[in-house]
Amino acid sequence: MKKRELKAIFASFIMASAVLTACGTQQAAEKPKEEKQEEVKKEAASEEKAEEVDLAAAYQEAVTELDKAKEDKEVDFDKVTELYTKNLQSLVQKRDTEVEAQHDQHITAALQAGKDGSMNPVVVRQIFDKLMQKVFYTTIKHEFTEVAENWGKQDVVKEEIEEAKEYYAIIKSTVEKRDAAYGTNMVSVIDGGFAEMEKAVEAEDQLGFQLGKQVVDKTLMKTFYLATGALPNGYATKASAEAKENPEKAKIEQAEGWAFYQSISKYVTSHSPEEGAFIEGQFNLETDVTALDPAAVNKAFIRGFAKVALDEYAESIEAWGEDKSPITALEGALFIDVVGEDIKGIIGEQAYQALTEKAQKYLEAAKTKDKAAGEPILAEIQTTLQSVIDQAK
Repeated sequence: MKKRELKAIFASFIMASAVLTACGTQQAAEKPKEEKQEEVKKEAASEEKAEEVDLAAAYQEAVTELDKAKEDKEVDFDKVTELYTKNLQSLVQKRDTEVEAQHDQHITAALQAGKDGSMNPVVVRQIFDKLMQKVFYTTIKHEFTEVAENWGKQDVVKEEIEEAKEYYAIIKSTVEKRDAAYGTNMVSVIDGGFAEMEKAVEAEDQLGFQLGKQVVDKTLMKTFYLATGALPNGYATKASAEAKENPEKAKIEQAEGWAFYQSISKYVTSHSPEEGAFIEGQFNLETDVTALDPAAVNKAFIRGFAKVALDEYAESIEAWGEDKSPITALEGALFIDVVGEDIKGIIGEQAYQALTEKAQKYLEAAKTKDKAAGEPILAEIQTTLQSVIDQAK
């Protein structure tokens, strides 16, 4: 594969960045009509569940075929394309419409480039796999929004949560890999978040559901961060190290980092445009992989997520007394956790422990609507986060 050809192909991917919404997506799916009979609802749910099983099977079969490229075996791109167009494309297009992305275009172009030989098949594999993982992730978020829209309809809500869990099962191995690499316990945290949501549904506790949802969502975001910009096992580090010995393999890892980054790029960019653009540029295949700076990428992520946390806390105090206040307070705490090890490295373990304790105290104050207790704690959190941003340069 010629370098110029790879750049030309990849240019089509960076023309429109894949995006996430801040706290959910604008949904296009219709709510189930109240007048539907229970039997019709169950039949539709059964068909939908069967379709999801097919989605998982089609995705796995496509990835298995693409994995042949890692062993220098010929990939049947016609087979992969057929699996995609018949089983996965409609889901991708639905999410594209909702989040204003072009994943279908990216995936289709990559498969064609793999078939005609203008892109390394292993690069195609990574783009297909990671963009499909983003689609499954945004579909989980879609199901959560459906729960909120159908709150009060126990049967519908429970089915939506089950569907979210099924989509999560497809990408769970990515979480498990990061847990193994970093010694984290994100699988347990996500399981706990789903359990909290199910408990909240039974208790008709909508705030409890929203809090559990944030735990699942932001822990998945942490997974994608650990895969991309975290030290020492993110793809920025891997690609940079590999560039010294095997530039072609480094390009593959750079592409893998780019594709994983798409799941969190909009969140970082919307709150921290400069940092988001820098990270995007570092993973962009038009960037010489030998110029990829993993330390700079890591610091950009730290600044970016710290700014996200600050924005969430600002929303929390503005919405004081409303359910939104504890929800955004929890989001602030979860975004601190996303880069928690990095923050600890900057301010020290004792100061980091104090920060997490303050985040918990502020969340409790937001839940109990005790503004007198919450405001001074928030001021201390904001000062610490700003210090982290200043030092992560």
